[in-house]
Amino acid sequence: MKTFLLFVAPIILCFQINAAAQGFFVRGSIKDFGTFEPLVFANVRVAGTTMGTSANKNGEFELKLPAGEYTLIVSFIGYISDTVEVKLDKNLTEINFNLQQTKINLPEITVLPGVNPALEIIRKAVKRKNERNKLLKDYTFKAYTKGVVWSDGDVGAGSQSVSVGLGGGEDSAGLKINAIIENESEGYFLEPDNYKEIINARKQSANIPSAINIFTGGRIIQNFYDEEINFLGKELPGPIADDALDYYYYYLVKTLAIDNKIVYQIYLAPDYISNPGFMGDIFIVDSTFDLIKVDLHLNRAANIGGILDTLNIYQQFNDYNNVFMPADYRMYVHANLLGLAEIIFDLNTILYDYNINNGLSKNFFNEVVIKVLPDADEKDSIYWAQTQTIPGTIEESIAYARIDSVKKLPRNLWDDFSFLSTRINFSDNIATSAPLAMYHFNRVEGHSVDFGIFAYDLFNQRFNSSIMTNYGFADKIFKADYNGRFLLGDYRTTRLEVNAYKKLNILFDESKSYGELFSSMLSLLSKYEFSDYYYSTGFDVNLSADVSPVIKLNGGFINRTDRSAVKNTDFSFFKKDEKFRSNLPVTETTVRAITAGFAIDFRKFIEDGYFRRRLALSNSYILLNGKVTFADKSLLKNQNDFTTYEGTVRGRINSIGSTSLNFNIHGIYNNGSLPFQMQYAIPGNIDLTGQRNTFRTLGLNEVIGDRVITVNLDHSWGDNIFRWLKIPVLKDLELQLNTYLNAAYSDISFKSEMLMPMKTATFKNPFFEAGFSLGHILFPMTFEFSWKLNHFDKNNFRFGINSQLMF
Repeated sequence: MKTFLLFVAPIILCFQINAAAQGFFVRGSIKDFGTFEPLVFANVRVAGTTMGTSANKNGEFELKLPAGEYTLIVSFIGYISDTVEVKLDKNLTEINFNLQQTKINLPEITVLPGVNPALEIIRKAVKRKNERNKLLKDYTFKAYTKGVVWSDGDVGAGSQSVSVGLGGGEDSAGLKINAIIENESEGYFLEPDNYKEIINARKQSANIPSAINIFTGGRIIQNFYDEEINFLGKELPGPIADDALDYYYYYLVKTLAIDNKIVYQIYLAPDYISNPGFMGDIFIVDSTFDLIKVDLHLNRAANIGGILDTLNIYQQFNDYNNVFMPADYRMYVHANLLGLAEIIFDLNTILYDYNINNGLSKNFFNEVVIKVLPDADEKDSIYWAQTQTIPGTIEESIAYARIDSVKKLPRNLWDDFSFLSTRINFSDNIATSAPLAMYHFNRVEGHSVDFGIFAYDLFNQRFNSSIMTNYGFADKIFKADYNGRFLLGDYRTTRLEVNAYKKLNILFDESKSYGELFSSMLSLLSKYEFSDYYYSTGFDVNLSADVSPVIKLNGGFINRTDRSAVKNTDFSFFKKDEKFRSNLPVTETTVRAITAGFAIDFRKFIEDGYFRRRLALSNSYILLNGKVTFADKSLLKNQNDFTTYEGTVRGRINSIGSTSLNFNIHGIYNNGSLPFQMQYAIPGNIDLTGQRNTFRTLGLNEVIGDRVITVNLDHSWGDNIFRWLKIPVLKDLELQLNTYLNAAYSDISFKSEMLMPMKTATFKNPFFEAGFSLGHILFPMTFEFSWKLNHFDKNNFRFGINSQLMF
């Protein structure tokens, strides 16, 4: 008998422990006592804890708690809070609350002539905000986030982007849910700006890859206790920022109450209508002047281009030991894109289980801002059943089932076919060239037929490969270019890349970025070809790896033979009597070279479960890159001896408000006889065009050398200059202004000059140019006006169009 008890006792004990740890849910609704209308986003808290949640848009709530006895408190501004005691030893449903509106006598606000009573309330709220922020040293929290996309077209996604198909864009009633993401996370903060969030679990509809699901509660929510709040690339003053009274107009709408506490409802909007900012209502408690709720919209000036019909933000704050912290966050975005596509994005987040000022260590924080745990995508229904969430709606359940069933259907190549696409997808991992990418033309190859096969994200997103083939009917040469990349490491931070090719290269291709389609059309229609070409046959191998969170090292080997190409056709649709210019010859040689390089990147990053993705957002940053290419006759049996050093420093510096300075500094220094095709051409432009980080008043391949330094400074002003100066008409047109200054030094060594087929200009006295561009966010082009500041010639002024349609 004793033996039997010794055997059974541990089993009973384990069962009891498991039962005690088991979670149960409490579900119910919150409505108005008189009208039975749902109280949207009403607050639910567990007395004596930091646990809580909010109701959904139907007034439904769900709490998940361990077994035990609890007191639930439900509150809503303008209503008397209600409580209920529950004993959780099973799941509870129909725990419904009907709140009564407050009936206490609210004091009348005496309004004196010329005195705005809202201003004194805001002054006290600003003072209270500063006291609150001084108290807040560190905190942790848990969050659940749900994002729902309603659209009239299908939603698809790549590894880092989401696309919405075209629909009617006419009637919101015809929209349906086409994408859902959900995740559960833990957040950590330590003053002044250390932040980290860990995603424990995530799930999404079948048409959304998990890598997209990194919109966590702590990362994307805007805390309206902050001084500045970023929306659509603009830093907007918060409603109780230190300088808010100089920026916003405030109006006391009415006094409300929550239980026996008076609450002020105050309307705000920017003083100057052309200033971007918030408009709507904020709610401040009379006794302490804490901000407890916001219900705001972006004004027209903050909604650049008017691309959004609505952007509404709703946020509530709960009191945790005299520190008010965000309890939820709701963002509702409605956009009708030029009548072609209509989309609604509804984001809901609840934040709970705060631990404040418990002494977080700074050692806990590093370059990782968001980390997805390895098993986050594997959490099953049992886990989600015990996780605090926002109740799903019937529409969401139907959408999950519909999207998942459609995703399981056999894929047809016509499902994703588009005449505007360059690829045809046969599956999630295999694609071929589409008709738009099956043809190009130049004076060397003539009419050329192209075809490529692409494989990507194979072997758990570790292998990508492609082979491009083409045949030119003028040069009568079949060409092929193979690329394979294999990614190693937990976050695929080690990359082995192999290229093997017999192809036609564009001379100085790294200095220009005009698209192949644009180049072909220009040649066929106007008989103007701005590029030169040469043949390459060989291979190269490169291995790169992150050796620390900020440093990447790489090394490789190049073995290729280059030879000159010649003009083989004068065909064009027009100007048939004219001839194309001759193609420039290159240094015909075999290059065997060893390469080594580094990259330094101080930006924070996300570990999304597969990759590390750097964050730029609106912060200042700087990137450094360096590379050495070594080739000699004795060790590598090279035909030319040379050692080339290259370096780049680029980044962004935030300046005034939402403006920023972008900079790019590039240098190359060569020692030895560098083949002509490996020298550096200062980036220029063809007539009537312009590109960022290029020299607008220089032509393509106009200045070539092997000892070059270029500096590109580009300041993005947005529409701020026109608003700050309050220039009539211009201040409301939302014109985007950029100013730029470019400088260059260029020289060529004697040995490299001997390999050049023609003479080139040099800038031993540095060259300078300056200009500005004007554009609008709704138009895919900007107009650029540029002037030479020295080295004057016939192109002292140039007008150019910068458009993505060309590149």
